[in-house]
Amino acid sequence: MIVLDGKVCIVAGGGNGLGRFAAEHLADAGARVVVNDLGTSVHGEGSDPAVAEAVAETIRDAGGEAVAHHGDVADPDVAADLVETAVETYGRVDGIANFAGVLRDGWIPNLDEEDWAEVVRVNLGSHFALLRAAVHQWRGFEEPLSAQRSFVGVSSMGALGNPGQLNYSTTKAGVLGFVRSASTELFAQNVRVNALVPSGFTRMTETVPEEHRPYTREEMPPERVAPMVAYLLGDAAEDVTGCTLFAGGDRIGLFSEPRLERVGVRPGGWTAEAIAEEMDGPMSDGFELTRTERFL
Repeated sequence: MIVLDGKVCIVAGGGNGLGRFAAEHLADAGARVVVNDLGTSVHGEGSDPAVAEAVAETIRDAGGEAVAHHGDVADPDVAADLVETAVETYGRVDGIANFAGVLRDGWIPNLDEEDWAEVVRVNLGSHFALLRAAVHQWRGFEEPLSAQRSFVGVSSMGALGNPGQLNYSTTKAGVLGFVRSASTELFAQNVRVNALVPSGFTRMTETVPEEHRPYTREEMPPERVAPMVAYLLGDAAEDVTGCTLFAGGDRIGLFSEPRLERVGVRPGGWTAEAIAEEMDGPMSDGFELTRTERFL
């Protein structure tokens, strides 16, 4: 097991599912953990401080160190308070993993502005609020930081596009752009920023009709994602930044970065007719230009 003795880690959205198992695994590895959760349903309804406290209590009962924090980390004031709670309790923050997220599915004609805005606010806004709060804290240390800090943004396979999940898929794809930009900006300050694409059976999976679920809990136990979180927040991942990693079941993986696959050059510029000819010929030779077969 990766040793995290002395590390102080924040797990936002740590009250259930993937976040809960990550928090418990980090504590088992020796980290002192601040477990944040608002205690809502998967749709962002309700609020229950007992959810985060239950995970913190489980960690303490097992001999670990943990405190609970209740609040919506998409709110900048709450995110700042979460970071401050970690500093006041344990003296520092070494790593953050953000599992906070909500799900409000709907086909495009029926997806209202509130459901769009709330998913964007939580799933993307929490990443911004948390990272900014952490950077404000880390800037108070020696510049650049004498030891690397780590931020893990949680994306999803939904980033590749799911029908009925325009809002959710958009935000999870946005996390990937967030990570690329933030990692480029912050690495000189000794801050690593990576994206995790997890696959594990969670409360969100249970919202999918059983006949359409991509996997069962036995096939994708949520606890098997946790070791990747420990790796990314630990010293073994020194200088690993700007990456998108996969963890699920018995598999781990590394996603390739978007790149320009082919380039056509036409002196004097292109016409629509010339583009059509190129796309029907040399440009598409041996290359998948359309994805329509996914939906047939």
